[in-house]
Amino acid sequence: MPARRGRKRPNIILLGIDSLRRDHMSCYGYKRLTTPHIDRFAQDGVLFEQTFCPFVPTTSAYASMLTGMDVFSTQVVALRHKGPMRSEVTTLAELLSEEGYNTTCVGFSGNPSSRGFDKYLDYAGWGSWNEGRSPKAQNLNEVAIPELERLAKRRKPFFLFLRHMDPHSPYLPPEPYERMFYHGNECDPKNRSMDPVMSFKPFRDYFATWMPPGITDKDYVIAQYDGAVAYMDAAIQSIFTAVDSLGLAENTIVVVNGDHGETLYDHECYFDHHGLYEPTLIVPLIIRYPGRLPAGKRVPGYNQHKDLVPTLLELAEIESDIQFDGRSLLPMVRDEIASHESEFYITECTWMRKHGWRTPHWKLIIALEPDFHFKPEVELYNLVEDPEESVNLAESRPDVVELLRARMEAWIAQREAETGLPNPIYDQGDWHGHAGVGSFTSSQQAYDTLHIGDPNQAARLQAKSRS
Repeated sequence: MPARRGRKRPNIILLGIDSLRRDHMSCYGYKRLTTPHIDRFAQDGVLFEQTFCPFVPTTSAYASMLTGMDVFSTQVVALRHKGPMRSEVTTLAELLSEEGYNTTCVGFSGNPSSRGFDKYLDYAGWGSWNEGRSPKAQNLNEVAIPELERLAKRRKPFFLFLRHMDPHSPYLPPEPYERMFYHGNECDPKNRSMDPVMSFKPFRDYFATWMPPGITDKDYVIAQYDGAVAYMDAAIQSIFTAVDSLGLAENTIVVVNGDHGETLYDHECYFDHHGLYEPTLIVPLIIRYPGRLPAGKRVPGYNQHKDLVPTLLELAEIESDIQFDGRSLLPMVRDEIASHESEFYITECTWMRKHGWRTPHWKLIIALEPDFHFKPEVELYNLVEDPEESVNLAESRPDVVELLRARMEAWIAQREAETGLPNPIYDQGDWHGHAGVGSFTSSQQAYDTLHIGDPNQAARLQAKSRS
């Protein structure tokens, strides 16, 4: 479909929000009012209720989100992907540049899937307890809003990609968000809910660098996550306001999408984003384009990251001869179809190396090597009867395990044949960042090897809590 005469192609602003759980956003039904500004934004656009990140974590997720391809085509499956993404794969930035767009990337330089932008800008997106409250989202605004103003003055359309680091850990939202959702004593000695968290050796030093010294209550940490979501939401309203004040709203596609979710106190994957459980796989997707997309519509059909690029190209009326793995979501918006594929392949290569198969009813998870949580090699969950995934049925339902395994292996064989490429999850070498170790041979080896955080800083902080 050619571009409309007399009107330049639409600008595109993509807000990629790291570690944002869909079920902790009020517009997706969360009990706490965490996202009032995004809620109002959703009332002016289309909210997708079943968007999934099938390839955990950040590196593989964005590779799919920014190319319209799956993990077989990108060959990017691990957090610590070595080298660039395949040159045969075109990124959205590269594609839009060819169409005459100015392109800017904020907060994502150096990632394999960030290839092709005209300009890269970075900001302070981390933090620690010693540094105090961490205004990550405002740091992004201070870089992004002047760049938005610069792009708005140009005659060309623009693509602005903003990678938000709230609510990614460390969860250190500034006041008043720190205590917005918590009014108790986070160091109550009678509360022992943080004992298993702080005894998990691979992560405890990292947690000690940003959690309060002497922390005992898990609910405080969860409230900090929710506070970071609310803080991010308030900061994003500044972006929305800038779009409106610059007169860009009517000709700008604005997208809010998460790269993956977050585990909080779930499944012993404490306050991180690993594991192929629902809190990590579910992500928000909201798209606003006044006059071209209906306001306030909610779309219940299944979709994945790979569907975003084809959707944006159709909205922008840009033709491409690329054979994307994803498909435009607009037929679902127009109620022409109910859903894209409702069962799909899932992978994880963060702190564990696993893959699996998810259907609306079942989820199969298979470990490709022993993991540092000492979990069983095969996990099977009934998502209808057990949505929290608390009862592993792998031993009691071997028939379902074999059925799902067969479907998964058939899909892998099909995609390998279609792409002429191997499944990248099978051959990742030192995916965990420890050269020469290779695949773990036992959970104990994984537990003893994997570690994040500064143990010296952690020791000093914990000593403070006892003084």
